[in-house]
Amino acid sequence: MFQPIDYIYSLFSNDMGIDLGTANTLVYVKGRGVVLSEPSIVALDDEADRVLAVGEKAKNMVGRTPAKIRAVRPMRDGVIADFDVTEKMIRYFIDKVHNRRKFVSPRMVIGVPYGVTEVEKRAVTESAEHAGCREIHIIEEPLAAAIGAGMPVYEPAGNMVIDIGGGTTEVSVISMGGLVVARSVRVGGDEMDKSIASYLRRTYSLMVGERTAEEVKMEIGSAYPGEEYDKATYEIKGRDLTTGLPKTLSVTGEEIREALAEPIETIVESVKTTLEETPPELSADITDRGIVLTGGGAMLKGMDQLLSEHTSLPVTISEEPLTSVVRGSGKYLQQLKENEHSAGDI
Repeated sequence: MFQPIDYIYSLFSNDMGIDLGTANTLVYVKGRGVVLSEPSIVALDDEADRVLAVGEKAKNMVGRTPAKIRAVRPMRDGVIADFDVTEKMIRYFIDKVHNRRKFVSPRMVIGVPYGVTEVEKRAVTESAEHAGCREIHIIEEPLAAAIGAGMPVYEPAGNMVIDIGGGTTEVSVISMGGLVVARSVRVGGDEMDKSIASYLRRTYSLMVGERTAEEVKMEIGSAYPGEEYDKATYEIKGRDLTTGLPKTLSVTGEEIREALAEPIETIVESVKTTLEETPPELSADITDRGIVLTGGGAMLKGMDQLLSEHTSLPVTISEEPLTSVVRGSGKYLQQLKENEHSAGDI
């Protein structure tokens, strides 16, 4: 008996939900959960015109490569900055998920920031197609994050989610499966890292790389004042801009909180503006349900306390905030498949 080509393809591939993030790429496969989480970085050998490493191995090369080798971040502010490198990165992750089998052609749901242009959406779709995907669906990251966090997004009621990623922060109010009010600001974890590096350069004439700045943020960074956060210390190694020699110094959590003030203030203002634009009936729902925080930025110490103080609303951090978008993308793909089966039965 003849089998449809999609059925034949499905024998060789696992359909995937993917969070193609500025900082990290995560892949979800139904029945297996999140199977991959690696930095969105590709190391290229310009002389040989080939990919040397992708993901964690490439991240270890950042700031440590000779002139002929570049460690590239193909995603910037949640969208594609380098089409060819993004295609190579997606192909690598598909092969890794499928244990290096080449005859695979998965269906894929990809999360994109709210407000990206049609040109940017098309770039994501074409990169995935060239990497070998047979069918691509796009979902806006706020909706994916809310689905992944287990919020009742298909009910006629207001659900507010804040997704703080590497390149963008998405603030949205969702009802009946759609975004009623949404804002996207190109401020996230990467901008916080830059603020820390800038503070160290300005205050101590110390030059540090992006990896060091990220480590400082994760170890002692915070958004809310408190003795536990502020008195923490961390030893930083970098280059003294005055002498040009290696230098080590110790900074406090309070200093790093001050360094993070500007990008965090941008996020807070975006949340307040979104609340001001929310219809009254949905505002009442949010008052009862509170706000859910997802993404890597949700893990910044005191972020939930700060947002709660500024909005006078309860703010909770979703379970496994780093994987909310990719889990939501996977669940959305499953819903699409179930809808197709239901339509086929009619």
